[in-house]
Order: sequence, then structure tokens, then C-alpha cells
Amino acid sequence: MENKPVQRRKTKKIWVGDVPVGGGSPVSVQSMTNTETTDVSATVKQVNDLEEAGADIVRVSVPSMEAAESFKEIKSNTNIPLVSDIHFDYKIALQVLKYGVDCVRINPGNIGSEKKIKEVISAARDMDVPIRIGVNAGSLEKDLQKKYGEPNADALVESAMRHVNILLDNNYENFKLSIKSSDIFMAVESYEKISDLIDQPLHLGITESGSLKTGTVKSSIGLGSLLMKGIGDTVRVSLASDPIDEVHVAWEMLKSLKIRSRGVKIVACPSCSRQNFKVINTVNKLENELSYLKEEVTLAVIGCYVNGPGESKVADVGVTGASPMHLIYLNGKPAYKVETNELENALIKEVTKLADQKRNTILKG
Repeated sequence: MENKPVQRRKTKKIWVGDVPVGGGSPVSVQSMTNTETTDVSATVKQVNDLEEAGADIVRVSVPSMEAAESFKEIKSNTNIPLVSDIHFDYKIALQVLKYGVDCVRINPGNIGSEKKIKEVISAARDMDVPIRIGVNAGSLEKDLQKKYGEPNADALVESAMRHVNILLDNNYENFKLSIKSSDIFMAVESYEKISDLIDQPLHLGITESGSLKTGTVKSSIGLGSLLMKGIGDTVRVSLASDPIDEVHVAWEMLKSLKIRSRGVKIVACPSCSRQNFKVINTVNKLENELSYLKEEVTLAVIGCYVNGPGESKVADVGVTGASPMHLIYLNGKPAYKVETNELENALIKEVTKLADQKRNTILKG
């Protein structure tokens, strides 16, 4: 039975720089710098590294006017769309808007008087720059904490709609929204409820999800369940790790759900006593050696003949472990045999060759 593709929820399309978000556009991948924004060279390097790793959009914290001045330099030395992360001080938002920010992450209800809110909205409208509302279970308004006793989905949704209504009352619909919690169940329920109330794009995230291992598991469960339901237009995997890891995990998530593809997708057996080569060592080396490739290639690495032929026949490149030699598959068909000491290099060669062919085809087309 053929798997049906995910049916995306219909949302309005906005533009973050040259990246479309919502309206049927590809689910975009975001990350956030963890350098000091005032350290311009370090932040520029990290932004560019994130772009190379596959990020579509990068968020930069701008907590002060000094950081806003640094943001100006960062923006002029990077190409990827940048979102400024701003809390409370509306003047910082006005400043980064002058400096060409591509999206402003700010909660309208947290930046002071109605006059200040209208100034930010007016400047964003003049620049045609979207706003991202970011609601977080860890920073709910005090009256909502009192009303609900503790954070829950209804409290998050009520908070979100307060901010949404401020923008809508000012006839501003160029925004996206996140409604995050570190609790998977609360986050999923909140996104499900808000998706029935607004048409704007949703930015998915499980906030403060933890370390690389823990955060990957929590984010995959929470964000994966939402994406499978068609909810979500852009994702950020929040990890207490190198931001590059956030991008890699997000892509693996999207590739697994067949929502977007990038780079080499490795299908590998967990290894057992039937294996005819050390599968785990081989896969780790291949994943590292091939991580720089951007072209979509499927590689099946199976240690024996039980599942090897079946997996290799549906992959671009595959190997089925055997003794004394292993069988390499190309485009689903048996091609040639190699010894164990030649296996890794042979697979790297074939995957790289296919990636080069795909790249050249795109360039010629």
C-alpha cells in the first residue's frame, strides 16, 4: 500500500526575506544563533555555517540597542533571511526594521502602550516585514497564570489570541505565530487548537527540549505528530547543543515524513549476528563523509541478505552484506561486488558520483 503524502493545512503565505512561509510553500527550517550578537564576526560565521548546513531562516537575539547596531553589520555580511528576537523595548524593533531585518519576533502585548505597538506595526507595514508572535508556556501573563493555575493549552491559546487580536485590530495580517511548551502534550494540543482559530502560518517548536539526544526525541515526537497532521509551516528544533545540530535534526524529521528532502538519506539495519561487515562503524563513517552533500540521494546499508536486496532495490545506492564479498546495487539493480576493505570507499564514490550528476543536471536545466 503506497503511503499518502502529508496533506498540509491551508494557511496564508507570508515572506521572510525571499523565503515563502505558509500557503503551501515548503516547510522551512529555522535555527537561532547562540553567539553574543555584539560579537559580529562570530555571529556572521555562525549564520553562514547554518545556511550551509541547510537552514532557510536564522533568528538572532537583539536584546539591546548595542546589539541592534551589531545586527546592522551582521545583516550586511550575510545572505540568509534574518529574524530579530526582541522583548519589551519597541525602540529596538524600530531600529532593526531600519537596518533591513526580514522578520521581527516580538509579542505586541509586551512592548508597552498602544502608541508604541502602533509605531512598530506601522514601521513593519512600511517595510513589508512580517512579525512573529511567540507565545511560551514559561512566560505566560500573570493574570492567565492566576486564572488557569498553571500553564495549559487553553492558557497558551488565550495568550496567543490576545497578541493576534492586537495585530488584527490594526489591520495587520502579515504575521506568523508560535505557541511553544517544553511539554509535548501541551505543545501539540496548543498548536492543534490555534490552527483552528487563525489562518496565519505556524512556526513549530518544542521549547527548551533539552540536550541533543533528549531534545531530538522530544522534538521528533511533538513536531512529527503535528507535521503528520499537516500542521506547521516552518520548524525550529530547540536543542542545548550546536545550532548546526538543530538544522540536521529538522531535516531528518522532514525527510522521514517525506515533506522535504536534502542530502543523503541513509537506510541502515541495526546490525546483528548475521552481519557480514561492521554496519554501525560503516554507517557512522558514511554519514560523516557524506554530510556535506546537498543533493537528494538514498543509500541503503544492510549487513546481510535477509533485508538487503529489498532495501537496495528501492535505493539509489545500496549494499547487501555477504561472504566473502558484498554486493553493490546502483539504481535498484545489482552492479558489482567488493571486499570489506573496499566497501566504504566504493559507497562514497557511488553516492558522490550520483550527487554530482544530479547537481550538473540542475545547473544545466
